Amino acid sequence: MYVIDKPKNKISKLDEKTFTELGFKEREHLQEWLAENPQALGEELLIIQKEFAGFQDTNERLDLLALDIHGNLVVIENKLDDSGRDVTWQVLKYASYCSSLTKEDIRHIYQEYLLKIGETASAEDKLSEFFEGRDFAEIYVNQGSTQRIIMVAGKFRKEVTSTVLWLMNYNIRIQCFKVTPFVFGENLLLNVEQLLPIRDTEDYAISMATKMQDEIATQESTRNRHNIRTEFWNAFLAESNKQHKLFGNISPSKENWIGFGVGMFGLTINIVITKNHCRTELYINTGVKEDNKKLFDHFHDLQEDIESAFGGGLGWERMNDNVTSRIRAQLAGVNVFEREDWPRMIDYLIDSSAKMSEALKGPIKKLKNG
Repeated sequence: MYVIDKPKNKISKLDEKTFTELGFKEREHLQEWLAENPQALGEELLIIQKEFAGFQDTNERLDLLALDIHGNLVVIENKLDDSGRDVTWQVLKYASYCSSLTKEDIRHIYQEYLLKIGETASAEDKLSEFFEGRDFAEIYVNQGSTQRIIMVAGKFRKEVTSTVLWLMNYNIRIQCFKVTPFVFGENLLLNVEQLLPIRDTEDYAISMATKMQDEIATQESTRNRHNIRTEFWNAFLAESNKQHKLFGNISPSKENWIGFGVGMFGLTINIVITKNHCRTELYINTGVKEDNKKLFDHFHDLQEDIESAFGGGLGWERMNDNVTSRIRAQLAGVNVFEREDWPRMIDYLIDSSAKMSEALKGPIKKLKNG
């Protein structure tokens, strides 16, 4: 790796080091870096456990366990300067152990991890956020033989890369990332490079390896849920249109939310229905994280006025680690799949959406006027 000296129009080679030379450890450093920033591996991953040892009849433990955006479990094994000879056999064992984990197992494992790192959030809520707001009941994870493997090391031995290439021919989802530390003045840099499969051919390799694993029973369950939600939205819209016209141009949906714009890009008022609660929210998403946080802070500065106009307290969720932010009013203890809860939910959502729309008019006008 080289650094460009633009004024002198030349390049200088960075000083490549080993982790050992710099005093870095596998668990204390490399593992923590990847747990904190798994996007360094080139995709969006959700770390659900570190040092996972929940295997029957063995004391082995894998370094990091994650989920990808498709719901596949990802086994991440880290080595420092040398992969060693046996890492491929090691990760294959881990993947086989993880293949039997159920959705409830994964929820429990992730909840334990959240508690371990001091987070009070519910695993179901965090999983729902990761999977773009889908109901936990409709999130499909670890289906069939979709487990993936990522190996990270400073150097991979030939016997390892040879085995990986052979496994890829049998549609085993396995990747090798080379990690190299560099010294640049007083700064330490880390280069993360995907060795296998070659990045330009990865989409083809993934398409060959990925299989649709939805079972007939799961598909039927999803269809039933879509039908129930469509019925709920029909009932909600029929009633809400009698009282106000906020949802006058909205059609019933099979999804768990509907919403309308408030006259400013990136701001919508959504209402959401789940098996645990329903809520009305101002959803902030311009597509740019920094802009979203500035918008949230504008409203938060006016919290007292907004809550006074709304007539009660609201949930203020800046969500610093997420792109989006939201302000919500929530009714807990109701389930959209229990029809006897529908009247309470409909009344609450009609009332809270009207109050939130009215409470935000002034703050939004201030934004528009600069």
